[in-house]
Amino acid sequence: MTPIFDTHAHYDDEAFDEDREALLQELPKQGIARVVNVGASLSSCKKTIELMETYDFVYGAIGVHPNETAELNEESFAWLREQCQRDKCVAVGEIGLDYYWDEPARSVQKEWFVRQLDLARELSQPVIIHSRDAAKDTVDIMTAENASEIGGVVHCFSYTKETAKIFLDMGFYIGIGGVLTFKNAKKLKEAMEYIPMDRIVLETDCPYLAPVPNRGKRNSSLNIPYVVAAMAEIKGITEEEVRRQTWKNAHDLYRMKI
Repeated sequence: MTPIFDTHAHYDDEAFDEDREALLQELPKQGIARVVNVGASLSSCKKTIELMETYDFVYGAIGVHPNETAELNEESFAWLREQCQRDKCVAVGEIGLDYYWDEPARSVQKEWFVRQLDLARELSQPVIIHSRDAAKDTVDIMTAENASEIGGVVHCFSYTKETAKIFLDMGFYIGIGGVLTFKNAKKLKEAMEYIPMDRIVLETDCPYLAPVPNRGKRNSSLNIPYVVAAMAEIKGITEEEVRRQTWKNAHDLYRMKI
């Protein structure tokens, strides 16, 4: 059976403080062969670096989530640039726009979104895009900044299949996780039907967004098989085909050797 690659996790989160080590040691035994822990703030980037230095199978993405961009300045941005050049850092992220929480000011979010896109371009790294309730502005900035030259993934995709087409046309991958199993995820399921399998990667966004039957509980990479099953059903293919294709896609996305 092909192993699983969790392309987006937050094992630095305090939700894992009580059993982080035991849980992470269990993942490879359960077929979770690779994980990218994704930075969202300066402090979570520091913890991400510790995790990728401690565990062979954990890689990192370094970046600042839109809702945390108020903490950025030239000094901290210079630190980010330095950390992105570590051997096991595979992407700049997560970066983007979040109008659900709508803080800090949209102008601040946009400024640091552009700066981090430029950083990825400078370092020839892919980006991990976070976009919530901000489809138009995300697309406009990515278009203006020629994000198609940078590449990456739109994580935790939550928009329509029409918006998916725009990101796919830019050459981006689409990150799909536990929401696919929710009964009310009609829009995502329609998008999933449309998105070709060679552009999809598996993710958890753990500790958030656990799939059914564990919805509402703490999520972890151990729940990904539920997403695989839902994906196989929608696509009319076997679970092994989903595993095999997403394993390849994840390595292509992060420009890693299998």
